[in-house]
Amino acid sequence: MSETLEVVATGAAADAVAAHVPTLVRDGFAGRLFARDATLWGPEAEPEAGKRLSWVDLASSSRPLVGEVSALRGELSEAGVDHVVLCGMGGSSLAPEVICATYDVELTVLDSSDPDQVRAALEDRLERTVVVVSSKSGSTAETDSQRRAYEHAFAAAGLDPTTRIVVVTDPGSPLDQQSRDAGYRVVNADPEVGGRYSALTAFGLVPSGLAGADIGTLLDEADAVTDLLAADDDGNPGLRLGAAVAGTSPLRNKLVLVDRGSGLVGFANWAEQLVAESTGKQGTGLLPVVVDDDSAPEVALPPHDVTVTHLTDDTGESPAAVEDGTASSGSDVVVTGTLGAQMLLWEVATAAAGRLLGINPFDQPDVESAKVAARSMLEGPPETSEPAFTDGPVEVRALGGDFLGGASTLPEAVAALLDQVDDRRGYLAVMAYLDRVRHADLAEVRSSLAHRVRRPVTFGWGPRFLHSTGQFHKGGPAEGVYLQITAEPLADLEVPGRDYTFGRLISAQAAGDASVLADHGRPVLRLHLTDQAAGIAAVREALS
Repeated sequence: MSETLEVVATGAAADAVAAHVPTLVRDGFAGRLFARDATLWGPEAEPEAGKRLSWVDLASSSRPLVGEVSALRGELSEAGVDHVVLCGMGGSSLAPEVICATYDVELTVLDSSDPDQVRAALEDRLERTVVVVSSKSGSTAETDSQRRAYEHAFAAAGLDPTTRIVVVTDPGSPLDQQSRDAGYRVVNADPEVGGRYSALTAFGLVPSGLAGADIGTLLDEADAVTDLLAADDDGNPGLRLGAAVAGTSPLRNKLVLVDRGSGLVGFANWAEQLVAESTGKQGTGLLPVVVDDDSAPEVALPPHDVTVTHLTDDTGESPAAVEDGTASSGSDVVVTGTLGAQMLLWEVATAAAGRLLGINPFDQPDVESAKVAARSMLEGPPETSEPAFTDGPVEVRALGGDFLGGASTLPEAVAALLDQVDDRRGYLAVMAYLDRVRHADLAEVRSSLAHRVRRPVTFGWGPRFLHSTGQFHKGGPAEGVYLQITAEPLADLEVPGRDYTFGRLISAQAAGDASVLADHGRPVLRLHLTDQAAGIAAVREALS
């Protein structure tokens, strides 16, 4: 892994750098950002920004966690507890997942309300398990339900939950006081850091460190580039990246992320949440499109509204990677750096992108709208809407417009939805509310769909994408069409202490998400699998 942090842009991205970086430098953006100047994004954003800028100092302020987490890991190891499970959503789970994968240490990330996925986690090495329950607000429905399930499982196995659960939350949150009163170990995170900027807070470091990742080195990497990213200089890579992705004219608002051997495992998934949730609002924003490799249609034959960002390991080869013909979108960016350095880089770039786009990069208004809709459906009677038709093991429903026409089969319904994708600015989002471990290979349909529609295609696992691209879907430009896949669980699972099940929860989240999209006039095709095995096979065939 190269120790250099570098951003190289060509084509329209280079033009954007030349057009906007001098202005950002003249405005003193970087210096003011690291001085926590909340006025950088305008008066409407100032109240929120004023309590969301502590992330600029985390390389130093999080240092005491290194020793604290190491000591706790030693205690647990002596007790024979060496399997770490993280219960968290969005910013609470994506960063630890990338950190642990990059450091090649095991971490089970439970960021789902799918009953089959939750059950599989509960049944995996419970006697050797420590659970990190991470929730900034303390009220996240998925995390609260997962915590209750683990408390019940530990008690049923004769294990004291207070010795097996570590809580990470903001000081003063409902979860903070409740956990302390119950005798749990609590680690407070910095309350002036938003969830998606929290990679280097306790939310990122506690589960990663307990799993065995070298969080001290991670902080060292961020610290090594802090002065560089705080400098009001044309060479500041944070300003260059922010301008390259958000300053093209006209705006290329599809940001394709492809890993070309960066060594940062799954980094694009973390960047996806940071960028989409931060920028997708007020009818604008950047839609990250995570692809597997250079063979993806969005890289091999990129549309006119795409900037391709290549994550690499070798700065010396960065320009050639763009110039040798393997990357030719007309707007390309190559990014190189260590994990800690790139986490801080992308946070700075996203803050700069917010200024260029004229939005507040620290709020997420449409994430809350989906939560409200889900709560409404959870508290009311179960959804009983009749499908438009049923094709074998798949019930088909259409929301957000009468686009099905005369479709009476699953392939015809899929074709009718794909016909709604605008061939100039549109995108397709596949949203699978399924066990993402058991059905991981379903994500392979993303590439075949991109070949089919010749437009960018994203794939997200529900409900976790609700804390990520879900904000862009509803708050960004009205360019998307949506394919939602849900299923009857193999077996439902009670949420202890609640009057609903995990199956009911994920069903409400899916229905709430679809209803909000439909209210925004977005076409949604809902495919519900009454039999998982047969339904998955039918859907894969129809999509491919």
